[in-house]
Amino acid sequence: MRSGKRTSADDVIAEAAKYVRFISASGGGATVSGGEPLLQPVFTGELLHRMKHELGLHTALDTSGFLGVRATDALLRDTDLVLLDIKSSDPDTYQKVTGRPLRPTLDFARRLADLGQEVHVRFVLVPGLTDDPADVEGVAAFAAGLGNVTRVDILPFHKLGEAKWQALAKPFTLHDTPSPTPEQVAAAREVFLSHGLHAV
Repeated sequence: MRSGKRTSADDVIAEAAKYVRFISASGGGATVSGGEPLLQPVFTGELLHRMKHELGLHTALDTSGFLGVRATDALLRDTDLVLLDIKSSDPDTYQKVTGRPLRPTLDFARRLADLGQEVHVRFVLVPGLTDDPADVEGVAAFAAGLGNVTRVDILPFHKLGEAKWQALAKPFTLHDTPSPTPEQVAAAREVFLSHGLHAV
């Protein structure tokens, strides 16, 4: 661990408990995010379980799905919503963007569909990488075919995280990549809407 603070589930729950009234009154909930929370599935599962059953909060899991096989059925039963990042429908593009194969994410998405688990798909629109019309169409068609996707968030690429890469002494390969224009975002949204999906 380069930076950060080691903590326990007890510590996280105790801190969250201070804000339950506010969270509940505002219609919010608890999201376990990262990084990738399924790198620590036992810890993630305990947090989701306790947030849901001890604190009475709506629970969400934010994941790339690549490590979906680590999510036990019990963990998913304690998850009200999965925020699933599907960065591309093209295996080569997905490998280029993430350094990982696409299939585990798609397999996890299908598993969630079989379970009837509510999913919000998160699609990052990156000019020159994920904005190819066929790629956007592929993600939209896949998401629409699952039957459990209630929302698609189209996230315009930005470089706000570049400093994190620098802090880790890793090259930020998208330094020269621009953010998509509002017109590009709107065009991508129309593709998802054309498949009957609620896209924002």
